Amino acid sequence: MASQFLLLFSIRVETLFYILSALQIAGGLYLIWQALQWLSYVRRRVRTDPGFFAPRVAVLCPCKGLESGLERNLISLTEFDHQNFELFFILASEKDPAHSIVKRVAANSKPKAHVLIADAPEGCSEKVNNLRFAIQQLPPEFEVFVFADSDGRPGKTWLNHMVAPLKDERISAATTMRWFMPNNQSLATALLAAWNAPVVTMLTEKGPNFCWGGGTAIRRAMFEQANVLDAWQGAASDDYAMTAALERTGRPILFLPECLTLSFVETDFPGLLEFTNRQILITRVYAEKIWGLAAATHLLYCVTLLLGIDLAFSDFVAGRPAMHLATLTFLPVLLSALRGAIRVAGVTEALPSWRKQISAQAWIYVVLNAILPFLYLVNFVHSLLTRKIRWRGIRYQLLGRQHTEIIA
Repeated sequence: MASQFLLLFSIRVETLFYILSALQIAGGLYLIWQALQWLSYVRRRVRTDPGFFAPRVAVLCPCKGLESGLERNLISLTEFDHQNFELFFILASEKDPAHSIVKRVAANSKPKAHVLIADAPEGCSEKVNNLRFAIQQLPPEFEVFVFADSDGRPGKTWLNHMVAPLKDERISAATTMRWFMPNNQSLATALLAAWNAPVVTMLTEKGPNFCWGGGTAIRRAMFEQANVLDAWQGAASDDYAMTAALERTGRPILFLPECLTLSFVETDFPGLLEFTNRQILITRVYAEKIWGLAAATHLLYCVTLLLGIDLAFSDFVAGRPAMHLATLTFLPVLLSALRGAIRVAGVTEALPSWRKQISAQAWIYVVLNAILPFLYLVNFVHSLLTRKIRWRGIRYQLLGRQHTEIIA
């Protein structure tokens, strides 16, 4: 009786595995098709002439603390070939360790650069507070706002390409995304770069897209029409809050792959978990549907892979045929790696001057892509257990989209 029960249980588990693996393979093939569509869009965008559109632009870059390559990153913002812009670096305090570097870069900048001190935040993240303060100081002649991050290193044509699409008033904003480049050979840094890479292909030609705070351009009139300042009131996330405000206008957010921004990173495992846990928790608070779908997708991938390995190994040890189980187990892994390879191909075309360096590190974005769902799963579990994040040395509690508490 017991042996019959075990046999029946084994059959049901194997049937479940077949169902899960079929879903994973079908989903993987669909995502391959989406990745190829994304690659086609990248190729069309990089061949597109941005045209001529030269409004008065304010480039806003909030800064906090020292980070790898900070001075070079900030200098890159002063080297844009756009002729009609000013830079605004914003800090919370003159005591910030980055202040001396920011002052030096601003003093040596060819385009006019300003250093603004916003003071400590209350009831929102420091980044949001800095941005709100800066926007309120800008004179009315600035027609376009462009947001940049201090850990990014955009190229000289970046600003022209970011601003040019705004001549079409049917779009609400133009945005891009970062691409992490490891600064060292540690596993934690490689995992961070690989973890971030799939976000690039979440942004597509027809959306729905979201604004990335390190690279978004928006007309001042649209910013005010969407009441972004009000959306930022009490918020922790500048980009998710802006996205929600723009969605209410009914106008699309345009993704610009030609403006992908390199970010040179290095971290350890505590830093890896701090960053990834923070991003997923913010997603849970500001985009719960995306969070739920992603959590289910990654959970099913992990369950299918572990179940397949267990079944294949058990049959192999028992002397039963196991090749079909091994094939069904690792085909989704292969499809995941293939998506990573397509993603790398697109990024090298969007960033041709960095093609050699990105290609040399392609294994990070291809091989590690297959095991990333397990790290994501850790992040999703963490986001179920707490509403607290640590961001550049400050601890916040995210009680709602517009309810942020500073706890340290």
